[in-house]
Amino acid sequence: MKRRHFLQTMTQSGMAVGLTHSLGATNQPDASPFAKPEGELTFRDRGWAWEGQGIDPGVPPSIYGLGQGARYFGLSRVNYLFHPNDEHALRLLADYTEVTCDISKWGWEWNDDGRPKCVATSDPATVKSEGEKVARMAKKFQNITGVYCDDLFGLMKRSKYGPREFDDIRSAIRNLNPDLNLWTVVYTHEFEKVDFWTGMRPHIDVVTLWIWNFENIGHMHDYVDQCRELFPDKPIIMGVYLRDYTTRAPVPVDRVIAQMNGIADLIEQGKLAGYSILGAVLIDGHRPQADAVRDFIESQS
Repeated sequence: MKRRHFLQTMTQSGMAVGLTHSLGATNQPDASPFAKPEGELTFRDRGWAWEGQGIDPGVPPSIYGLGQGARYFGLSRVNYLFHPNDEHALRLLADYTEVTCDISKWGWEWNDDGRPKCVATSDPATVKSEGEKVARMAKKFQNITGVYCDDLFGLMKRSKYGPREFDDIRSAIRNLNPDLNLWTVVYTHEFEKVDFWTGMRPHIDVVTLWIWNFENIGHMHDYVDQCRELFPDKPIIMGVYLRDYTTRAPVPVDRVIAQMNGIADLIEQGKLAGYSILGAVLIDGHRPQADAVRDFIESQS
């Protein structure tokens, strides 16, 4: 089923979701999407899923454990966050084709009442230490192909350092493992920080682009063009939210489908290298959105 027919079918049926799907019927490609010739890549090959138990306001703990979200979407590539970068976690992800590991670094603190709170410890020493740890672990877990910096501009601003200091972090990672890609999050509302991104550009290998407010999804094609101006030679991965964090509510299903349709168009045009779904932790609380994404991926396979 072609995606435009898929979009029409889903819309005409009131954005119905939950097409017949086998969780075991996953396509397991065996090479990096940045290394394979373009003609060999499928839409599924280009997909990544966020894995890990982040805690957001109004979101209950998920029933999906580490690695189960990507399997739900039928994907074999994982952006791993929110937990320690250690052997226990990476063994659970060992069957996946590619894994990136968060070095931002998200972790856990405890409120006065003993409840957990997800926070990022993003000072330069921590980011460097985590990057070096992942670089060493990638020699044992060879499906680790990158390190991931979430909320890069905001966290670096909070910790009061810039591109010059980040050069030391990137150099340390490259010295231990020059093959690791450094991924970063870029929000569309951060495009105006031109000097910052120009200074960071030599240190970034892959850009993940996120549209913070779902009402702006219709501008996605323009956003990708603007991102390309900032990063003329970097692969761009489009972020796919299941939840809108401005309203603390699920993204409307029709907007989710519209974004997936636009992503497929932009991949065909050679403007996007792939997409990344946030995320496993949201699937059971955002089932219609998750199913719409899963079924769209299936329709392209």
